[in-house]
Amino acid sequence: MSDDGRTGTGPLPVAALDDPHLAPYAKRPQAVAAVAAVSMAVGIVGVIGFGVSYWVGNQTQWQAATLGVGLLGLGFGVAAWGKYLMPQGPFVEERHASHSTEEERSAMTAAIVERGGMVVKRRKVLGGLFALGSAVFGVVAAFPLIRSLGPKPGRTLFATNWRRGSSVVTVDGRRVRPSDLEVGGVLTVFPGGHEGNSPDQTILIRLEQLAPGQGELVLQSPGRSDWTVQGIVGYSKMCTHLGCPVGLYQEQTTELVCPCHQSVFNVRAGAVPEFGPAPRPLPQLPLAVDADGYLVAAGGYDQAVGPGFWERP
Repeated sequence: MSDDGRTGTGPLPVAALDDPHLAPYAKRPQAVAAVAAVSMAVGIVGVIGFGVSYWVGNQTQWQAATLGVGLLGLGFGVAAWGKYLMPQGPFVEERHASHSTEEERSAMTAAIVERGGMVVKRRKVLGGLFALGSAVFGVVAAFPLIRSLGPKPGRTLFATNWRRGSSVVTVDGRRVRPSDLEVGGVLTVFPGGHEGNSPDQTILIRLEQLAPGQGELVLQSPGRSDWTVQGIVGYSKMCTHLGCPVGLYQEQTTELVCPCHQSVFNVRAGAVPEFGPAPRPLPQLPLAVDADGYLVAAGGYDQAVGPGFWERP
């Protein structure tokens, strides 16, 4: 005989599901569910914001703020869901037959339809938000791996930003006149608007020996007699061995030296390598002077700059 005076194993009463141990811990579960849902939504937005700020640039403050909001929002929402919306317990499972009778299954179905619909719906919404947040966080977490592969090279392996008419400027954007360089002087320059861009870095050198009556530099490079201006010649500063900046100039021998592996380039002979591991000459930049007396590029480099690679034309 049961406590309520009934005997037998009749249908499971609906009231049996009103056991306080099966009720959510929160007194107002709908309000808690709403707070958890909003918290997860804010967390998802924060994770997306972190992904955008990480991908766009080096704004570490925004990255820290958005990642903090994302993790805090998702964590708070999941914690609130687990602590306040789950049954309180404790639960003790007695050893009995694992299957239920048809009457018990019918009673359980009726109980869920009658009073458990909101619970199921609420968990579905929170579960969907949790799945969405996990998916978004998983994608964003892969960004560092994707970014570690480096930016897409595009055409930078084949061409620089030097174009016909590009202004010759210093790293601080100052335009250069031929008179800015004395004989034996060197200067690192870039195309206007691309100051500091490594593949564009070019070294200007002013040599002393001029062709009689011409005022132009005599180079032992066929077809380049008009690539210089008042004894000034320009070469790519990226070593053709491993890309180190070739910035050491020996005026007496008119040679450029790479400080990394001691490749030596003959400036008067088209910067051909005379010593060291560099496999090819430094590309030369054709120079000209505009109407205002400033140096400009008469064209871009006619070959890829820097170390050799398998697709070099």
